[in-house]
Amino acid sequence: MLNRSASPARLRERLLESEQLMETTGCYDGITELSLRSQDPLKFETLHTKLRAFCVSAREMARRISASPGVREVGEMVVAIYTPEGDAIALSNGIMVHVHTMSRFIKWMIRNGYEDNPGIREGDIFANNDAFIGTVQVPDVMDVVPIFYEGTLVGWAGAVCHELEAGGITPGGDVCLAQERFTEGLFVCAEKVGENDELRRDYVIRCERNLRMPIYWVLDEKAKVASCIDMRESVKALIDEIGLDYWMKVSKEFIEEGRRGQLARTRQLTVPGKYRGHTFYGHVTEGKPGFQPLGDPNWLYNIPVEMEVSTDGKITLDFDGTQPWGYHSMNCTPAGMDGGMFVTLTQHMNFEGLVNDGAWMATELKLPHGTWTNPDNEMVATATSWALLLPAYGVFQRLLSRGFLARGYVEEVFVGQVNSPMIEMGGMSQYGTQFGMAHFECAAAGSGALAIKDGLDTAYVGWNPESDMGNIEIWEQTMPMVYIGRSIVPNSGGAGKYRGGCSFISTWVVNKTDHLRLVTSEHSSRVFDNGGMCGGYPAPTCQKHRAVRGSNINELAEKREPLAHAPGTDPHVSDLERRFEGEHVTLEGPYITAPHKAGDIFTHSYNGGGGYGDVLERDPVKTAWDVENGFLTKEAAESVFGIILSEDDDGMPVADLEATRTRRAEMRKTRLRKAIPVEEWIASERKRVEAADFAPEVRKMYASAMKLSPRFASDFRDFWKLNPKFTLPAE
Repeated sequence: MLNRSASPARLRERLLESEQLMETTGCYDGITELSLRSQDPLKFETLHTKLRAFCVSAREMARRISASPGVREVGEMVVAIYTPEGDAIALSNGIMVHVHTMSRFIKWMIRNGYEDNPGIREGDIFANNDAFIGTVQVPDVMDVVPIFYEGTLVGWAGAVCHELEAGGITPGGDVCLAQERFTEGLFVCAEKVGENDELRRDYVIRCERNLRMPIYWVLDEKAKVASCIDMRESVKALIDEIGLDYWMKVSKEFIEEGRRGQLARTRQLTVPGKYRGHTFYGHVTEGKPGFQPLGDPNWLYNIPVEMEVSTDGKITLDFDGTQPWGYHSMNCTPAGMDGGMFVTLTQHMNFEGLVNDGAWMATELKLPHGTWTNPDNEMVATATSWALLLPAYGVFQRLLSRGFLARGYVEEVFVGQVNSPMIEMGGMSQYGTQFGMAHFECAAAGSGALAIKDGLDTAYVGWNPESDMGNIEIWEQTMPMVYIGRSIVPNSGGAGKYRGGCSFISTWVVNKTDHLRLVTSEHSSRVFDNGGMCGGYPAPTCQKHRAVRGSNINELAEKREPLAHAPGTDPHVSDLERRFEGEHVTLEGPYITAPHKAGDIFTHSYNGGGGYGDVLERDPVKTAWDVENGFLTKEAAESVFGIILSEDDDGMPVADLEATRTRRAEMRKTRLRKAIPVEEWIASERKRVEAADFAPEVRKMYASAMKLSPRFASDFRDFWKLNPKFTLPAE
């Protein structure tokens, strides 16, 4: 415990002592018995429920204070209560990825002597958005306040909001053009930004002078402080009721219970052993403006993941064999990787609301030094770390699902999350003022399929389980663009017995501005970054942007002539080309180009999830419904699923069951005719490997992985039966 008059090293010593007890006993803070739970289990569970209610209530109150549509509409906020040493006891719903990143932030301040200088006092407010201290990326700004009771530090209250503007080299928060730390925006590096429950005026001035649209950041700060104060006072009132000694003990037992609960859940749901998975991410920016020569314009990221489940239920994730960090915005930090683990556990193993830092303590991450997961240079950029983090933890979700399937919990199997491309913008608003913001409708992509049903359409992202895209009218108030369409992208869910959830596409006309910069990020190009399971297909991930500069939409509208509201399904000629005059542009991957102005049209699409099971086992009646409602085209129903559709008297698609049986029988015969033994395929591919007969990006990918990871190099040579000295040239 920390008393105001305690020696400056006391809190740091207590943290080190707690970690040592964990190491020696295997239990959090050395708690080998849950004595308070045993004495009165009802009181124990009731108190935890109260703490979670404090967090949820504080979050909902703060959302009403916030001006940001990211917080108000999408729910990009989370709050939590921590021990004096910085371990999470209870948390709210929301962006739960940041619960453990805030823990890292608090512990960083303790380790770096903040108790002595600048001091930790009642009413202080500390803020951070430095990923190497404890967050995921610059727009994830966290605030924590200490909780004192009668002069003793008894915990911390913390809150995080994702800001829509961070003051980086490009407008918005996910600054995709950042290629080193110094271009990411406004950094707040574990600073004391307030005293006596008030934000410091000099801090607010710094925000006002370094952000394109500071109102969101500043009002979110006030919302977070309000939520922290609310939780602080609730905890103090609870201590009045239960006593200080009981609080200090029970808060620690909650965490140890969480650790044991995670281990028990893993033992129950999975089979011990090693599970391996893989995914890739294509980074293609060749020929696009703004990228520095020191950055490689085209890079294929190799993301191997090994999950080991021990007999006691511990989960260890190993990223050995992945790529080195680079001069781009997609690097991650151990804090971000911890956050990915935490948010995955809260959704797929501890979804009853009792999760806390104890669950994280039942896992281990092996993040090779020098890779994008754990850079050995703190000057690298992490602004769009989700670009690699999301595919990586999509693999983790599929590995967990293999364990669920092996144990027989079919209903728990989930193909996994997808990447969620972001659109950001800045310039002059429709009100004639400077602005910058991120559009968070990306919080509603398609999910992977389940082993018992289709994935969720436009309703899931891994980083925020609430997955709300927000109201069109609210977004139109904050950006100089008006929607002319928002529609499902047919065939965007991975095919399978159960298909992945479909994505959607938005189409806007630029409105009342002569200067609008549009920038998009987190697009995987030319490879699949989210796979299928058990025969299911991956979902297409390379979506293209279409724009029409200098369109005649206003003239058409005045004449009340038909408009295009989406690109349509014709792969050769889009509806935009059919309806609008002007300069038509189609770009793959990140959209970085000249500014737009009023009358221009722009489209942005999101990702669908991977499929589960054999496509030839899909329900023909369900598929007819998909075609009728625009989730699938008739052509794909036949060519991919082998389902023949006819039309009823009203012109609606109907499954022809007899024709479908015939078509599928033919497709199965074709499969057998084309099939070759795996040994033959490996032998033929081995010749390509020996000759390094790969695309340049693939060759560079394997060469860098083999250079950085001796184990990956050894496994690669052993699998292909290559010479022990075999290497791949990078060029």
